[in-house]
Amino acid sequence: MTYFSHEHYMQRCLQLAKNGISQVAPNPMVGSVIVCDERIIGEGFHKRYGGHHAEVEAINSVKDTSLLKKSTLYVNLEPCSHFGKTPPCADLIIATQIPKVVIGTRDPNPKVAGRGIRKLQEAGIEVVEGILEPEGQFFNRRFLTFITQQRPYIILKWAQSTDGYIGKQGKNIRISDEFSRILLHKWRSEEAAVMVGTTTAIIDNPQLNVRHYYGRQPLRVTVDTHGRLPKDLNLLDTSQQDTHIYTTHDLHAIVSNLYERGIQSLIVEGGAQLLNSFLAENLWDEARIIKSAMILGDGIKAPSIEDIDGEKHAWGTILFH
Repeated sequence: MTYFSHEHYMQRCLQLAKNGISQVAPNPMVGSVIVCDERIIGEGFHKRYGGHHAEVEAINSVKDTSLLKKSTLYVNLEPCSHFGKTPPCADLIIATQIPKVVIGTRDPNPKVAGRGIRKLQEAGIEVVEGILEPEGQFFNRRFLTFITQQRPYIILKWAQSTDGYIGKQGKNIRISDEFSRILLHKWRSEEAAVMVGTTTAIIDNPQLNVRHYYGRQPLRVTVDTHGRLPKDLNLLDTSQQDTHIYTTHDLHAIVSNLYERGIQSLIVEGGAQLLNSFLAENLWDEARIIKSAMILGDGIKAPSIEDIDGEKHAWGTILFH
């Protein structure tokens, strides 16, 4: 018989959890696996906000419930111990008499923060913590940033030419290719909000929605401090999703307001002034830079981030702050 490690089953939890990426916010992405005698007998993930949590889905998927009394439940985030949209998962685990629970990371939410673990331990359940913890923290970086820093996780995105320009003044120039555009729509579907500055909203007249990929429509955000936005802009068509227009240049105030509205993540798509403002304020977590083979010769210089190593991809680079 092949004996798998805790890491093996925790990796499966993360794999399952990713299925909820565009549906569960502002909740975290969570997957759960139930193992008996080295065999997975149940698994599940948090499918949508307000729906069953991963542990409930996994327990409900077990056909022979008598096996639960000698099983181990794996979950990438600490089981909740409080009543929210659903009852506490810790109570269900205790009620089903599962003797052992293996956890990836603790939940920093003040409503949980170790209470779920203590409740399990007080009921006599063996608890193992910290399995693939760094991977789990990175995986739920949006949720963790939202809880611990009380702001959305902020992603900066731009496309730049080979010679380092993102466009020409007053002109709508498409730098990225078709593949990159599909990728961008995938990214939009994964975040709670998408933002552009006033000039980009006017010159490019973007829809800022998800058209070339399946997923939810993000909240659209822009800035208009002097009432410059024409009423017929695509951004102001609310038939598909809402748009928030801020009349302040204070990015910290904008980000704070988005947090108060429960917006867990924000992708900022330009233009240069807005992107550079986020960089200047040190108000970002991740930068996704699409690099095109196009040569512009001159124009609007792309933002510059120095001395940070990033992940290299066929389409460009991802930098983590």
